[in-house]
Amino acid sequence: MSPASQLAGIVARLCTASQKQRIDPYSELDWPETLEREQWFFSPELVSLAGHPRWEALDTPARQRLSFFEALNFFSLNIHGERWLVAGLAARLYTQSHGAVSPYLHHFLDEENKHMVYFGGFCTRYAGKIYPEKKLPFAREFAPGEEDFLFFAKVLLFEELVDVYNQRMAADERLVPIVRRIHLLHHKEEQRHLVFGRQYLSELFARHAPEWSAAVLAGLRETLDQYLAATWREYYNPEVYRDAGLADPYELARQAFAAEQARALRREVAAPCLARLVESGILEREPAP
Repeated sequence: MSPASQLAGIVARLCTASQKQRIDPYSELDWPETLEREQWFFSPELVSLAGHPRWEALDTPARQRLSFFEALNFFSLNIHGERWLVAGLAARLYTQSHGAVSPYLHHFLDEENKHMVYFGGFCTRYAGKIYPEKKLPFAREFAPGEEDFLFFAKVLLFEELVDVYNQRMAADERLVPIVRRIHLLHHKEEQRHLVFGRQYLSELFARHAPEWSAAVLAGLRETLDQYLAATWREYYNPEVYRDAGLADPYELARQAFAAEQARALRREVAAPCLARLVESGILEREPAP
């Protein structure tokens, strides 16, 4: 089967699955009026300070309050990521380069818009705010096909990391039910996005890479390394530590990111995705965690 035929088959199956498994974000979540913050909102093992001496010094109620702001940060990151994703998908609908996948891009766009309802609902109801976006886009020139490739590569990297967290926290019975439910609903649709993203990224690379120079390929790989590092840094947000009442939040964020336990967690979460990108030839090596 040709790559084009394989992609067409995947698009058709994903469209059918999206239609049959459509989720209504307004009826699937039963929002509590209030949430006491001395509960678990984020799995303790996934909290950005896990293993750090400051974490070890906190009692359980303080750790639980910190977990609330970790959840707020995670959901804020998803809002920013999906807002950028929705804009990028909409810009590519029915263009010549992406016409073959436009039927599924409609579902992808629709589902990402619904995900913002989940995350925004939590942030605005229980915190009254969303943490601001930290990434800054920089305009530059692109080789033919490079901008589209980088868009879908960044989408895939972001969603691969997020889905690991989704799966683990959807299954964590310590967490408050509304948080577990949000993670579960997000994961159900992200599974399809990941199937599409892995296949389409490989197709885009096979289509364009033979025309790219060694310099373009090296620059593209450096861009993905930088994007992954910038994405991970957002998981260590000084505003989280400040809101949780911890002193020296910026220094704490620096220490937390550099800690060996944190590096091990990032390596574990990202390893399957990075291994696929190396195996496909998109990356030459796995970036440092």
